[in-house]
Amino acid sequence: MGNCLFNADHGYLDGLCRGLKNGILKRADYNNLVQCETIDDLKIHLQGTDYGNFLANEPSPIAVSTLDQKLRERLAIEFHHLRSHSVQPLSHFLDFITYGYMIDNIVLLITGTLHQRHISELIPKCHPLGGFEQMEAIHVATTPAELYNAVLVDTPLGPFFVDCITEHDMDEMNVEIIRNTLYKAYLEAFYKLCKDIGGITADCMCEILAFEADRRSIIITINSFGTELSKDDRAKLYPRCGKMNPDGLNELIKAEDYEQVKAIAQFYNEYDHIFEGTGNNLGDKTLEDNFFEHEVRLHLCCFMRQFHFGVFYSYVKLKEQECRNIVWIAECIAQKHRSTIEHYIPIL
Repeated sequence: MGNCLFNADHGYLDGLCRGLKNGILKRADYNNLVQCETIDDLKIHLQGTDYGNFLANEPSPIAVSTLDQKLRERLAIEFHHLRSHSVQPLSHFLDFITYGYMIDNIVLLITGTLHQRHISELIPKCHPLGGFEQMEAIHVATTPAELYNAVLVDTPLGPFFVDCITEHDMDEMNVEIIRNTLYKAYLEAFYKLCKDIGGITADCMCEILAFEADRRSIIITINSFGTELSKDDRAKLYPRCGKMNPDGLNELIKAEDYEQVKAIAQFYNEYDHIFEGTGNNLGDKTLEDNFFEHEVRLHLCCFMRQFHFGVFYSYVKLKEQECRNIVWIAECIAQKHRSTIEHYIPIL
């Protein structure tokens, strides 16, 4: 009965999302892209995919930043089409997907304000999926305190700010600490939402969000080495909805170097391979690459199950990775670094 009701309310959008996923670039598409000599050649090859003529109005030569912007805008158009035809509780779930991009946008605006950048310069750089109405009024803010009082408290992220950050913090704290504090609250709230929805959505999404929480905890720990961030402050940034909670996180708090973090991760079957094959030399795979590869596998597995909301989140994340791949190839072409052009993360 639950499956029948799912199709009645969400079946059209579920089918549409799965259809969009089939348009993700295949290995043959990437083989064509890496052979391009210019970004204009890249544009021609993309015209033969689901991207079509999305760059038709852009004059040559096309800048990599323009390509990146147009890729984001196309993803936003697809997402907003899904959101505008959705009903509850899917609508609320889709709104939560945008909150992560809102966090990045708000941190970008905070950073710009702290560095005396004009808001009008910053808004075009924000991700279109993280847009919110109050961004139009942000030009009235000249300090972080005004930014908080005039805009942030009225956004969907207002509760995260109230619970996690004070106005004084926004003046004094490192911007990355602000970002990670917000993401901690966001991931925990998203995890709870998926638990409340229940069913297959909870099974798929909690697995994905647990990985995201653990990844952030590992990266926060590694990035904290050699900085002024204390172990107690580090602990406050760990999302408490991952598989490493609580024992693994307690060990991460005590970690002193990279090798200790690696040893802790190897106690978990999901992460024991994450550190394999990584290095610091040119051409070596990075830890971030391995995390992205693992994330792609999780999102592809999400599409193997039916009657759940996780496919919408996974589609957005797979397209986000695809955008990173295209931009990476474009950057290598523009900078003539063809030796690293194939260091993208394959999806299909």
